[in-house]
Amino acid sequence: MARAPLFLAREGYRRRRLADMARLLPVLGAALFLVPALDAGDGLGAGMLIYLFIAWFWLILASAFVSSRLVRAAPREPAEPSREAP
Repeated sequence: MARAPLFLAREGYRRRRLADMARLLPVLGAALFLVPALDAGDGLGAGMLIYLFIAWFWLILASAFVSSRLVRAAPREPAEPSREAP
């Protein structure tokens, strides 16, 4: 008996992948910030400090992009009817 192909809704799939990307950003940031420590035998030079600021800048841009996409992809909740006091 053949199995039916697995179908995932596009919006839900994208939302989950964006959430995965948001969870991965701190790990990526830690890895990027630890790279200069591997070569810090003679201390942090100007090149390493420039690298850290560039990595920091790109992490800020990536997190802003992911968060804006997550807000847009959030499921819309229907507005609740107003409850009036008797």
